[in-house]
Amino acid sequence: MQETADPAQFRSELRAWLESAPRPEGLRDYGPTPTVEDVPAGRAWQRLLADAGYSCLHWPVEYGGRDASIMEQAVFAEETARAGVPKQLGIVGTNLAAPVIMRYGTDAQRARYLEPIRLGDHLWCQLFSEPEAGSDLASLRSRAVAQDDGWVIDGQKIWTSAAAAADYGLLIARTGPERHKGLTAFIVPMDLPGIEVRPIRQMDDESKFNEVFFAGVRLPDEYRLGAVGQGWAVATATLGTERLSLGAQSVSMFSDLEAMIAAAAQRDRITPLLGDEFVSLWTRIWLLRATWLRAVYDDSSLDSPTFSVLKVMSSETHRDLGDLAVDVLGLDVTADFRDNALARKMLVARAQTILGGTSEIQRNILAERVLGLPREPVRKDG
Repeated sequence: MQETADPAQFRSELRAWLESAPRPEGLRDYGPTPTVEDVPAGRAWQRLLADAGYSCLHWPVEYGGRDASIMEQAVFAEETARAGVPKQLGIVGTNLAAPVIMRYGTDAQRARYLEPIRLGDHLWCQLFSEPEAGSDLASLRSRAVAQDDGWVIDGQKIWTSAAAAADYGLLIARTGPERHKGLTAFIVPMDLPGIEVRPIRQMDDESKFNEVFFAGVRLPDEYRLGAVGQGWAVATATLGTERLSLGAQSVSMFSDLEAMIAAAAQRDRITPLLGDEFVSLWTRIWLLRATWLRAVYDDSSLDSPTFSVLKVMSSETHRDLGDLAVDVLGLDVTADFRDNALARKMLVARAQTILGGTSEIQRNILAERVLGLPREPVRKDG
């Protein structure tokens, strides 16, 4: 595929390819993270994207990407959402791990890990959050202790998406006492002895999240990513890129809203009050899309506060769509959700305001970086 700076031409070419591309058996739009059952179809789809030149668009050309602009990346996110297919095998490998490997990795690490990510041969997970360190990542307790020519890792991670099927993990562990400078990043093969993955069953009957335990895991120093003590820089470099496609979710939101209106009509539940809720959400979805398009047309940096605005808008619109399903379905909401897509959305919608950075954290960012308000006080125990 030839590189183009014209978003309209790119959209036309991409839409035509998406309409004609074969769909691997079992492929569905599973979002940023596949379940274990989604992985075979997801790998096949990633290879199709790579063969057509649509894999890892934002990567530099030297690594198989096309140095795509933010606008082109946004078009890709919107068109794949419209087609009902995933944007990639998994977001961690293509959007989080790969960019930091390019920036902080050695030549040997780049040669070893990047191409398998692009082709879909390797699925990655992000080993950041812990039971005592979710939004406050700098308080993590998992430790990597230097020993001989490598490290010994002990600790626990939680809410690790795709860990049960991942080939590699991007780990942040404590290597020193300093709050930020005592963190180091590692690449971890997930089949090493001493690693135990326990899937977490969700309310919607999926198990995308996992607990991961490390018990005396030996890791050679060649798997360290960046310098010792550089883990905080690596961690912050991974944040924010997944928010680029937030506005593209308006495509699926419009589809969800249409399904809810149809379900309400079928059940003879449309009232003036429910109609007002439909109109309100329809308006909010358009505002989300307009805010997103303004950000990408302005070529806003991915660490711009605009993307915190988008995160809050997207998360809370998702949440309210899920809540609306209760009003639409009535007692049917108690039925088997595996046969009711709207009931499943009701179950998972509130998680959107937590995952990827809570709404409270996003509002703190906006208060401090945009409004110039004082930083929130840090409690000092004792």
